[in-house]
Amino acid sequence: METQLTVGPTRATPVARFAGSRRALWTAFVLAHAWLAFLGALWIPHRAFYDVDLYRYWSALGLENGVWPVFDGPWVYPVGALLPMLLPAAVSTTSTLGYALAWAALVTAGDAVAVWSLSRDRNTLGAWWWLAFLVLLGPVAMGRIDAILAPIVVLALLVAMQRPRVAAALLTVGAWIKVAPGVLILPLLLIVRRPVRDVVVPAALVCTGVLGAVAVGGGLGNVASFLTEQDARGLQVEAVFSTPWVVASLVRDNVAIVLNRELITWEIVGPGTTGAARLMDVLLPLAVAALAVLLWRARSRPLDVLVWGSLAFATVLIVVNKVGSPQYVGWLAPPVAVALTLRSTWPDNEAGARSRAAAPRVAGAVLLIAALTQLIFPLAYSSLLTGGAVISGILVVRNLLLLALLVAMGALLATDGGRRATVPDGDSAGAQLGRDSPR
Repeated sequence: METQLTVGPTRATPVARFAGSRRALWTAFVLAHAWLAFLGALWIPHRAFYDVDLYRYWSALGLENGVWPVFDGPWVYPVGALLPMLLPAAVSTTSTLGYALAWAALVTAGDAVAVWSLSRDRNTLGAWWWLAFLVLLGPVAMGRIDAILAPIVVLALLVAMQRPRVAAALLTVGAWIKVAPGVLILPLLLIVRRPVRDVVVPAALVCTGVLGAVAVGGGLGNVASFLTEQDARGLQVEAVFSTPWVVASLVRDNVAIVLNRELITWEIVGPGTTGAARLMDVLLPLAVAALAVLLWRARSRPLDVLVWGSLAFATVLIVVNKVGSPQYVGWLAPPVAVALTLRSTWPDNEAGARSRAAAPRVAGAVLLIAALTQLIFPLAYSSLLTGGAVISGILVVRNLLLLALLVAMGALLATDGGRRATVPDGDSAGAQLGRDSPR
């Protein structure tokens, strides 16, 4: 007689039940954001939320003195950055603490939308990872204009496959706040069937609206000033390309870390640094172009192009850059969170299996990069500026990890994917991810 074994339903472990609980997720959300707000607004505001006080100053300058960035002179940010800076000004433009807390509330609201979107389909892994990333990156994850951009990019990547026109509009709005999200339009262009209608037109409409509003305010002459305002910058000390000089500064007297008083940034100065900074101005657009070619070759794998392509572009903008501000690491988070959320939707082929396997490893590496970045800034920044060997070594490790991440993204995208597969046009809302991919 043949014996049959009946396997009953498996019970979720306590950890799995906790992670899948909405209450646990949102409790962790509140605690994480309360901690970041406490660090930035109350504990170390002059280090962590220094930029936030600049936002308060610019808002007060406009509201109280009628002198507006872009409209009355050049500015380091695109004109769209004014809007999120003005919203906390409704609470206060005179109280540093009041404005900082209002800014923290604004960022928290945006992150709430991102977490809700990442956890809509019962897969909360991406949302949990997002919260872990924010805590590990520290108060700069809340105290910079980039914190406003991150939820916008999350939403754009989540809807890109079914609503490319919405994604294009969101990314263009983000680019008018800070340039970085604009480069993510390139992956979107490569995966849609009708790029002009679904990407170019929505982006152009957003740009037309912004330029029209600026023209009415008389600031059209300064609308592109953010592209040239920081041309004179040297190599910032945390930049990946500065790594050899940071190491040399530990043993050589002719390499030093100095303050750029005009831009209030710390830069590395020594033999070759001026030429290296100029070289980075040329290498960055070339690197973006080279990556665009790589994505074009991988266009048969739309989800890879969207997710890993976006992460690759974010990493290129950090690695091949003379600026190395800690908040730039925040650009890595949206593609990774979306990759974890959409992990089960990769096609059942060799390339899809490789991407599914890569997602948790990439997520772990980015968490480590975030943690090391917080150690560097704000926790041990003063030690770095005075030549501390330990923190300089940590900076070297962090920068090598960023370089390794870029190489890993290039390897994932370089796989030959066969025939081209595109996502349907914007009218096909029910499209399944990767269904046209070769199997």
